Amino acid sequence: MDSSYVLSVIWFVLWGVLWGVYFVLDGYDFGIAMWMPLIGASSENDRNAMYRVTGPFWDGNEVWLITAGGVTFAAFPLAYAVLFSSLYTPLMILLFCLILRGVASELRFQWGNRGYRLVCDAVVFVSSLVAVILLGVAFSNLFRGLPLMEERGFAMFQGNLLNLLHPYCLLGGVLFVLMFLVHGALYLTWRTEGDLRNKAFYMAKATWPIFLLVFLVYVVFTFAWAGLYKNYFASPLLLALPLLCAVLFVYSGYQMYLRNNAARSLLASCGGILTLTLTGVFGMFPNLIPSRLDPGASLNIINASSSPKTLTIMLVVALIFVPTVIAYQIWAHKKMAWIIKAD
Repeated sequence: MDSSYVLSVIWFVLWGVLWGVYFVLDGYDFGIAMWMPLIGASSENDRNAMYRVTGPFWDGNEVWLITAGGVTFAAFPLAYAVLFSSLYTPLMILLFCLILRGVASELRFQWGNRGYRLVCDAVVFVSSLVAVILLGVAFSNLFRGLPLMEERGFAMFQGNLLNLLHPYCLLGGVLFVLMFLVHGALYLTWRTEGDLRNKAFYMAKATWPIFLLVFLVYVVFTFAWAGLYKNYFASPLLLALPLLCAVLFVYSGYQMYLRNNAARSLLASCGGILTLTLTGVFGMFPNLIPSRLDPGASLNIINASSSPKTLTIMLVVALIFVPTVIAYQIWAHKKMAWIIKAD
C-alpha cells in the first residue's frame, strides 16, 4: 500500500477524532449556555454558578475547533479552500457567534449593573444557539454532499445559502441543539448541588426522549438523503460504530432514569457524541467533501491532501502535542472540577 495513502488515511481519522473531541468538550459549554433562560431564570446566583461551571474550561475547549480547522488547512488544503468558500456565510456567522459568546461571558462580570448582565446573558444564549444550529446544518450538508461541479480543474460551488437549508440539514441543526442540551444539563448536574442540580437533572431527563426521537428520525432520513451507509454495507464490521453510538445514547438514558447517576450518564453522552461524529466521518470516507451533483468533483483524501512530506512532519508533531494537550485537559478537569454552589 502506498505510504502517501496511509498517511492520508491517518490524517482523515485524526481529522474526524478532533471534530468529535471538540463536540464532546464544547458541547457542554453550548448546552449550559442554551439552558440559561430556563435553568438560570430564577436567580442571579444560579446564572453565576452556570458561568463558573464552564469558566475554567470553555476557551480551552475551543482550542479543539482551531485544531480541527488547522488540520483541514494543513493536511487537506484544497478541501479547506472549497469548504470555506462554499460555506463562507454560515462559517463567518459561526465565527462571530463564537467571538460574541466569549466576549459576553468575560465582560458580564466587569460591571455590577443587573441590566448589563442580562444583556450579556442574552448574547451568550443567542450566540450559542445559533452556533450549534450552524454546526449541525454544516455537517449535515457534508453528509448529504455539497452542490459541486468541476470547472477548469477545480471543484466549484453551484448554489447559494438557501441550497444549504435542506430539511435534512435543518433537522441536523435541531439534532445538535437537543444533543448539546442534554449534554450540558448532565454536566451541570454533575458539577452543582442543591436546587440548581435538581433543575438541571430534571431538564436532562425531560429533553432526552425528544433527542432520542429526533436522533432516530435523523438516522432514517440519512438513508433517504445522504450516502453515508454505503461504506457500512460494504464492510459490515463497521456497523459496530453506529450501533455503539445508539447503545451509548440509550445507556445514557438508562443511567438517568433508572439509576439517577448523572456522572455515568454524562460519560455515556460523551461516548455517544464522539461515535456519532465518527459514524458520519467514516461514512464519507474517502471523501472529505462529497459532491451530490458530480461525483467526480468530490474532494477526497487523495486529490485534496498535502504532500507526503508535509503529512509526515505534521504527524510527528501531532503524536507529540495531541497526547500532551489531552493529558493537560484531563488534569485540568480533575483539578478544577469542584462542586459549584449557587450561593
